Amino acid sequence: MKRHGQLIGIKSGKLDEYASYHAAVWPEIADKITECNIRNYSIFHKDGMLFAYFEYVGEDFGADMARMAADPKTREWWDIMMPMQEPWPTRAEGEWWAEMQEVFHLD
Repeated sequence: MKRHGQLIGIKSGKLDEYASYHAAVWPEIADKITECNIRNYSIFHKDGMLFAYFEYVGEDFGADMARMAADPKTREWWDIMMPMQEPWPTRAEGEWWAEMQEVFHLD
């Protein structure tokens, strides 16, 4: 299992809509996330920033993320979510959510 932390901005005035969608996440989206080996997934908000935490339990993260990105229902969901988000300026090339470095963990 590998822990992931990611960061992205939320556009001004969009938090309520974003939270509303996630309060009633489409079942196909939740199923695809699980199917792509993501567990214990949470998104937090503070001062215009969204922080995501999840645990990846698969063997090939890149392949699982490509499979998720190829899913038509996921793409439909992202078409709604992405205009509400503001990518982090220092994210790596090819990232939408900026992957964070883990510096501490305690079980």
